Amino acid sequence: MLSPHEIATLMVLGHPQPPAGMDPEDIRVLVERRLVQLDAQAPAQRIQLTHEGLRLLQAVRSRRAAPDAAARWLA
Repeated sequence: MLSPHEIATLMVLGHPQPPAGMDPEDIRVLVERRLVQLDAQAPAQRIQLTHEGLRLLQAVRSRRAAPDAAARWLA
C-alpha cells in the first residue's frame, strides 16, 4: 500500500514538468512498485510513469471526481 505522500509524489510526477528535489525514498518506493521508471538515457535521468502508474492516477482522479458528480445529482 502506498502512503499518502507517495501518492502525492506520483501525482506530481504525472505533470508535464515535475519540480526538482523530489524525495528519493518516495521515488525508490514508486520504482519498486513499478509505478515509475528511471530513464537513464535522458540527459538528466528523467522519471517516467509506467502504464501501472498512469492507471493508478486515473483511478485516483476518477474517485476524486465521484463526490462532485454525486453532489450535482443530489442538487
